[in-house]
Amino acid sequence: MVDWHLNCLKTFQNLQKDNREIMNCQRTLASTMHCAGIGLHTGREVNLTLRPASVDTGVVFVRTDLPEAVSIRASMRTVAASAFATTLENRGVSITTVEHLLAAISGLEIDNVIAEVNAPEVPIMDGSAAPFVSLIQEVGIVEQLKPRQYLVIRKPVRIEDGGRWIEVCPCENLKVSYTVEYDHPLISRQSYHVCFPERTFAGEISPARTFGFLSDVAALQSKGFARGGSLENAVVLGDFNVLNKEGLRFPDEFVRHKILDLIGDFALLGYPLVAHVTAHKSGHEMNHRLLKEVLSREDCWEMKELPRESTQKLPRVSISHREPRERLSA
Repeated sequence: MVDWHLNCLKTFQNLQKDNREIMNCQRTLASTMHCAGIGLHTGREVNLTLRPASVDTGVVFVRTDLPEAVSIRASMRTVAASAFATTLENRGVSITTVEHLLAAISGLEIDNVIAEVNAPEVPIMDGSAAPFVSLIQEVGIVEQLKPRQYLVIRKPVRIEDGGRWIEVCPCENLKVSYTVEYDHPLISRQSYHVCFPERTFAGEISPARTFGFLSDVAALQSKGFARGGSLENAVVLGDFNVLNKEGLRFPDEFVRHKILDLIGDFALLGYPLVAHVTAHKSGHEMNHRLLKEVLSREDCWEMKELPRESTQKLPRVSISHREPRERLSA
């Protein structure tokens, strides 16, 4: 009888192993990670701790600076504000500027994380997701014993607002095509097309920093934004130049950062997306509106497990394009 039980256990373990080898499984951190910095908008010192989490946890923020810790799930249901950052809220307690951390977690294909924060804002670090990516890669990522569910788009969904729009269309994997337009000689019109998974995100998207215009700083700070902003955590543009001594990390760093923000916002779906996302001058508010529309139209998507082979063979290509300013008035 003992031998029979042992054989059953071995068979079950082998089935689990075979299933993990065939399907994409959920992932979490291999160990705990710590970092510290300041909040971009609050200007407050922040300590952030990322901990491994069990299957089906998702990403959960925990405000540890309160008399009683409050958990806030990274979900469209908890989105409270979209102005200049993504803010989540639960039971009257909020956490803001979550998009860069969520982009790093999602871009590295991690499903389950507990993020403990001792302030109302995630630290901005250098203005990109690269510091988070580096720290996560340092502690490592482990697979868990349950297949990952993907949200697969089956019909197009589109949101428009004047000359701005964003849409998702059926696709065999996650692709993002993004275009920005600014009346500034260093930006003008920039487009970038990228296919994921993680190696593309880590190298091509995560280092792109948030950016702003010197002429807007005083007005933003008077409204309670960008109080922690500096040349150490943002690209700042004067009328004709970049004020940061080191310059840009990419000629098209601006549109790449918009893709970074989009990846962070789309992490609020709670599941990795399989679709072609095309955006023209979108932002947090429009990204959130599209996600709400997608979730409300259940005929446009389905949840599905995907074989490992189908995602490991995804193309890792990117195309960038920058039009000169003269083309904008043509």
